[in-house]
Amino acid sequence: MKTIIKSVWLKIALLICIVQVISGAAMAQNTTTIKGTVTDAKTGETLPFVSVLIPGTTMGTASDVDGRYALTLREDHAKIRFTYVGYLSVEKPITAGVSQVIDIKMSVDASMLKEVTVKGRGRYRNKDNPAVQLIREVIAHKDENKMAGNAFVEYEQYEKISLALSNLSDEFKDKRIFKNYQFLFKAQDSTAMGGRNMLPAYIQEKLSQVYFRKNPNTKKQIVLANRRAEFDSKFIDNEGLSSYFNRLYEDINIYDNDISIATNLLLSPIANTAPTFYKFFIRDTIKTNNPWLIELGFVPRNKTDMLFEGKLFVTLDGKYSVQNAYLTVNKDINLNFMRDLEASLEFEKGADERYHPSKTSLAMEFALGEKSAGLYGQRVVNFKNYTINQARPDSIYKGPHEEIAYNPEIKVGESFWGNARHIPLDAIELDIYRNIDTLQTIPSFRRTMDIATLFLAGYKSFGKVEIGPFNTFYSFNPVEGFRLRFGGRTTQELSKRVYFETYAAYGFKDEKWKYFVAGTYSINNKSVYHFPFNYIRASYQRDTKIPGQELQFVQEDNLLLSFKRGDNNRWLYNDIYKLEYVREFDNHLSYKLGFTQWSQRAAGILRYESLDSDGTLQDRGLLNNTEANFELRYAPHEQFYQGKLYRTPIINRYPVFTARYNAGIKGVFAGQNRYHNISGNVAKRVYLSQFGYADVTAEGGYIFGKNVLFPLLTIHRANQSYAYQLNSFNLMNFLEFVSDHYASLDVQYYLNGFVFNKIPLLKKLKLREVVSFKGLMGGLRDENNPALNPSLYRFPTDEQGKPISYTLSRAPYIEGSIGVANIFKLLRVDLVKRFTYLDNPTVSEWGVRARFKLDF
Repeated sequence: MKTIIKSVWLKIALLICIVQVISGAAMAQNTTTIKGTVTDAKTGETLPFVSVLIPGTTMGTASDVDGRYALTLREDHAKIRFTYVGYLSVEKPITAGVSQVIDIKMSVDASMLKEVTVKGRGRYRNKDNPAVQLIREVIAHKDENKMAGNAFVEYEQYEKISLALSNLSDEFKDKRIFKNYQFLFKAQDSTAMGGRNMLPAYIQEKLSQVYFRKNPNTKKQIVLANRRAEFDSKFIDNEGLSSYFNRLYEDINIYDNDISIATNLLLSPIANTAPTFYKFFIRDTIKTNNPWLIELGFVPRNKTDMLFEGKLFVTLDGKYSVQNAYLTVNKDINLNFMRDLEASLEFEKGADERYHPSKTSLAMEFALGEKSAGLYGQRVVNFKNYTINQARPDSIYKGPHEEIAYNPEIKVGESFWGNARHIPLDAIELDIYRNIDTLQTIPSFRRTMDIATLFLAGYKSFGKVEIGPFNTFYSFNPVEGFRLRFGGRTTQELSKRVYFETYAAYGFKDEKWKYFVAGTYSINNKSVYHFPFNYIRASYQRDTKIPGQELQFVQEDNLLLSFKRGDNNRWLYNDIYKLEYVREFDNHLSYKLGFTQWSQRAAGILRYESLDSDGTLQDRGLLNNTEANFELRYAPHEQFYQGKLYRTPIINRYPVFTARYNAGIKGVFAGQNRYHNISGNVAKRVYLSQFGYADVTAEGGYIFGKNVLFPLLTIHRANQSYAYQLNSFNLMNFLEFVSDHYASLDVQYYLNGFVFNKIPLLKKLKLREVVSFKGLMGGLRDENNPALNPSLYRFPTDEQGKPISYTLSRAPYIEGSIGVANIFKLLRVDLVKRFTYLDNPTVSEWGVRARFKLDF
C-alpha cells in the first residue's frame, strides 16, 4: 500500500499544493458539443483531415481517417467552418449550449481541378500509396539528416519546465480562501489547453552547453546554470520532484524510433516500422517555402495504441528532411490521465545544409476526468550557436553524460537569467518563483501540505521531531496477536548532522515488548534521507521477523500484510546490533560497509533443533552470529523520488548492478559460524517499442563454508500474502526452499494493451496485459545438509514432524502468471501457476494475486 501511495504522489506529480484543489475544482460551465461526418458531396466518400475551425479563434480540430470529427466549446460561438485542400470552404451556424450533429458535404473547387487531384476515402493500403512512398524516403534518409550525420556538433541549450493546476472553475478561484491571493492565478482563453483559470505551481530553467561526438558516440551536457521554484523540504523532495518532471517531459527526437512520453514509449512517425502501424496522407504542397515542403498527415491504424497523430513538413530537395513536426495523441489512446498533448518541433538549416533542432515544445495536461481539475505542464527547449564538425579535446567528452559547472550553493538571480535565457518569460512565469515562496507562508496551504504528507508519507511533523509511519501503528499476526507500535524520528530542525530514530511495539498475545533505536551521523552535513548518502549509523533492534520474507518499499508490520494464506506460524525473535557506513557518489556508484551481530530465537512452532553425539534431539533455542558486510551498487543515470522512508525509483533504460559479500566471523561476540556469502543481481528494463516492455532481473549467490546452520543459508524469498510481490515467489511458502548456491531469473512483461487494444469490447476499457516468469535453480552441498550432518540445525517440520523445508537439487522451481493490469487505472490482477514441486505439502498450484500499480 505504501508503494502505491508513493506512486500516486509521484505520478499525479505532487498534487502540488493541494488535496483541496482536486476536491474543490468541479467544472460548472455550460458546454456546446458538436460532432459529425464530412463527406464528398458528389461521391459520398468520407474525407480525412478536414480542418474544422471556429472563426475568429484558434480553436479547432480535424476530421479523422473516417471523416468524423468532434469539438467541445466552453463559450458561445455562432459559426463553425470546414476547409480542405481542393474543396470549397463551408460555414454552418451552431446552437450554443446544446449537443448537436452537423454533417457536412463538401464540393470540389473547380478552379483548382487543374492543380489538385482529390480522392475520397477508399480502402487504405501501403502499396502504390504516394504518402507511404514519401515516408519511406524520409526513413531511408534518417541517418544523414540526424545529428549523428556529423562527426562533431556543439550548441547552447536552454530549457524550461513549468507546471500549473489547470481547468479550475471560477467558483474555485473565487473561494474565500483565495480572496487575498488572486495574484496566484493565471487567466487565459478558455479554448487553450489548461482552461480558463490556471494556478502556476512550479518552474525550472536550465542553461547548458552540449557536445556531441560521433565516434566513439558520446553526448556530454555541461550545465552552466540551473534554477527552480523550491518547496519546503519538510514536505517535498525538490531534487526528486525535478527528476520526475524531467522524466515525464523528456527530449523529443523525431529521428529516434521511439519517443518517451510520460514514461511510456510511443513509436515515432518516421520509425523504421512506422508504415506498419501508421496511416499516412499527403495533405498539401507548400510552394512558398524554399525548398518546397510536403505536408504529410499521419494517424495510428489503431487509435488506442501507443502512437501519435499529427503532421510532418518534409523538404522536397532530395534530402527529405523534417523541417517541422506537430504531434498529438488520439483521445482514445491507452495512456492514463492524459487529457491533452501537443508537441511542436522546429528545425533550421545550418551551415552544413542539414536541418538542426531550433525549438521543441511539449505540453501535456493530466487529469482524473474530462471536466475535473488537472495538472498542466510544458517543457520548452531552445537551441542556438551551433558549431559543426569542430573537434574538441577528449577531456571534454569524458566523465558522466551531465556535469555541473556551477556552484549549487550560490543562487543565481534574475539579473543573470534575464540575459542568459533564450526565450523571455512572461510576467506570470516570472512571478512563480516569488509566488511559491508566498504560497508557503499561507497557513491553510501549510496545513494542507501537512495533511498530504501524513497521508502520503506516513509522518506528522512537529518541528524537531516527526511521528510515524502511521500505517504500522496497528497490525496482527499468529505469534504476537494484536500488535501496537508507536515511533518517530528527529528532523533537520534539531540537527543537520545527527539524527535519531526509534519505535516501541507490544504484542498482546506473546506479551513481549519490541523496540528499535538508531543514531546517524551525517558526514557531508546533508540530510541522511537525501542523495548522496554519506553517513555512519548505529542501531539496535529487538523485534520479530518471518524467515524468507523480504519486502520492498513497505514495512513488515504494515496492516495490509497481516492477511496471509496458509500456515504463518514460524517466526523469529531477533536482537540485532548493527554498525554501518554508507557512501554514495554523484555518478550513482555507492558502497556500504557494515558490522552486524545478532541473537536469534525461534518463535511460533519453529524450533532450532539438532542431535547430540548420543543421538538425543536437543532444542538449541538460540543462534548467535557475527557478520562483516560489504555491498557495492552501481545505478548509472538513476532517477528516484526520495520519500520519508524509501526511494521510489523512476525506472529508465539503464541497468542496476548490486553485489554483496557477508562474512561470518566465528568466536567474535559469541559468533557461532564461519562462512563467506557472495551474491549479486542485475535488473534492467528492456523496451520493446509497440510490444511493450519487460523488467528483467537476474540474481545468483554462493555460500562458501562447511557446517553452515540452515538459518544462515539462503532462505528463498516467498510470499504468503494475497498481494503480488515482484521480488518474491508468489506461490512459494515461507521456509520452503533453502540453498547454499542458486541462480534465478525474473521477467515481468508488460504488453501495454497491444493485444487488448485490438479487441473491440475490451479496448475501451484500456486494460493492459501482463505476463511473468520466475525461475529458480539451486542446491545444498552435503557439508551443509542437516540430513547428512546431525549436529546441524534440522530443517523445520510441521506439527506432525513432517519436513516443510527442501532443497532444489531435483529440478528448478518455476512459476508464471498471466494478468490484467490497468483495471480502474490502478489495479493489476494475476492468475499465478506453480509448475514444479507440486508434491510438497500445503502448496497451491494456482493462485490469484493483486497488486496496485498506478501508471501513465
